[in-house]
Amino acid sequence: MSKVFTKTLLALCSWSVMTAAMADGVDDLKQFYQSTQAMRANFMQTVFDQKGRKLQEVNGTMLLQRPNKFRWDYQKPYEQQIISDGRQVFLFDIDLQQVTVRTVDKVLGTSPAALLAGGPNVEESFRLTRLLDFEGMQRVQAKPKQKDSGFQVVIISFDHNKLAEMRLVDAFGQSTHIVFSNVEVNPGLNSNQFLFSVPKGVDVVGE
Repeated sequence: MSKVFTKTLLALCSWSVMTAAMADGVDDLKQFYQSTQAMRANFMQTVFDQKGRKLQEVNGTMLLQRPNKFRWDYQKPYEQQIISDGRQVFLFDIDLQQVTVRTVDKVLGTSPAALLAGGPNVEESFRLTRLLDFEGMQRVQAKPKQKDSGFQVVIISFDHNKLAEMRLVDAFGQSTHIVFSNVEVNPGLNSNQFLFSVPKGVDVVGE
């Protein structure tokens, strides 16, 4: 498993507004927090280098439940899981047979995960800017206030108030594009889906 892929998982432009009547991506983000307490979707994630050359492509499924519970199952071509039970986050690299454990506050504080699983106080950690609509989607740019967050910017796109895409640029200029599909808002989720038991024989790495 490459370091680029693992970093992208944890990790997981500013233009002026032409008219006051233009859709406001910041409002869409806030509406996302207010109306979306749970979410289920498929995703396709593609990583590009600084020159725009494709490095990796992987797909999978994701679940989200507030507060601070989420699950990302990467299926092809690399099997990997990121699961948060609301207190701890487990990164299970199936190929390496290794689990990395971190506390939620260290992962969510300034990471892109905070934009999805966090709450309305997101502006405490990020500077939000509305962007021009693109291909009919409303967009918001989020820049972390802390310099050591590991990435430069995240752009979140909404299509009719539903999460559609995320674009991330890390500290090294590499970019990640995540496209969501089959998005279900507020489905009935079982809390057990956000629990993780370390498999027998797997190495555990903590902080």
